[in-house]
Amino acid sequence: MEYNHKQLQIIGVAEKLFAEKGFSGTSIRDISQEADINVSMISYYFGSKEKLIEALFETRSRDFVNRLESLLLNVDLSPMQKVNLMIDGIVDRLIEKQCFHNVVVREQLAGSRTPIISELLTVMKTKNLRAMEGIIQEGQKLGVFTTDVDVLMLSTTLFGTLNQAISTQPFYRHINQLEDLSQDELDNHLKRKLSIHLKKLFRAVLDKELNEAIAS
Repeated sequence: MEYNHKQLQIIGVAEKLFAEKGFSGTSIRDISQEADINVSMISYYFGSKEKLIEALFETRSRDFVNRLESLLLNVDLSPMQKVNLMIDGIVDRLIEKQCFHNVVVREQLAGSRTPIISELLTVMKTKNLRAMEGIIQEGQKLGVFTTDVDVLMLSTTLFGTLNQAISTQPFYRHINQLEDLSQDELDNHLKRKLSIHLKKLFRAVLDKELNEAIAS
C-alpha cells in the first residue's frame, strides 16, 4: 500500500511515541496532539491504533525485505558477495532507522503485548530469516558454504550484535573516547566497525574452504 504525505507524517509521529512510551502506553490522542491534527483524521486514515502500527511495520520493512529478495535473484554476485551486501543492508537499516529499532526492541522486551504486535514481530523476523536462508542455501548448493550452518543462530548473532551496539552507544562512546563525535559521525563509525566485524564472523562460519583448512 502506498501512503500519502499526511499518512507518512502520522506514521512518523506514532513511531517516535511508540519508541518512547511503548505501543500500550501511547494513545491515539497522544499521536494527534504530537502531530497537531484532529483525532478523527487518524481514524479516517488508519481506523485504529492497531492498523497504524501495522502501517509502520509495513513501511519500515517492505523495502528492506525486497532488497534481500533481489539479492538472491542477482546472478552476477557470488554467494559471499550477497552475504556481505546483506550485512551492509541490515547494518544500514538498523542504524538509520534507530527509532523503529527502538520500537521493535521495546515491544520484544515487553512483559505483555497485544496479539497484533506479536504477529507483526513474528512476520517481520520470519521474512528476514527466510531471505537469509535463501542466500545461504544458494552458497551451500554451489559448494562454497559449509552445510552445517544453524541459520537461526547466525541470524540471532547478527541482530543481537547490532542491538547491543545500538543500545549501548553512550558506553561505546566512553570506552573508545568518542565523546566529541556528532551522532552522524558516530553512526558512520559504527557502520564501518560493525560491517567489518560481521563480515569476518559470517565468513568464518560459512566459508567451506576456510573451515576445511582450519580442520586440517
